[in-house]
Amino acid sequence: MQPRDRLTTKEIQVATLVWQGLTNRDIAGVLGTSEQVIKNYLRTAFDKLGVWTRLELALYVASHGGSSWHLELGLAPLPSVSPWPGSPESVGLSENKNKAAAAGRGT
Repeated sequence: MQPRDRLTTKEIQVATLVWQGLTNRDIAGVLGTSEQVIKNYLRTAFDKLGVWTRLELALYVASHGGSSWHLELGLAPLPSVSPWPGSPESVGLSENKNKAAAAGRGT
């Protein structure tokens, strides 16, 4: 059994999104949860994989299949997103952040 076989579905999703370069806030937006929940997933994934940093996690994912990693494990594809400002994908993230901010203000 490989260390990655011990990860839950959410931990795999979070690890793949870290590999794609997303921040905890962006990952929380994509998965529809809070940043604290993402931190919890990361902490348990780090422990299970024996890594200490996001970079080590990203390198682990890259060395074990990269973008197809979660597909090899039978999971649905994740949305392709880019955290880089101005990219078409980041516009969707910005819209989600604006909606969340408006909801927080009660508008």
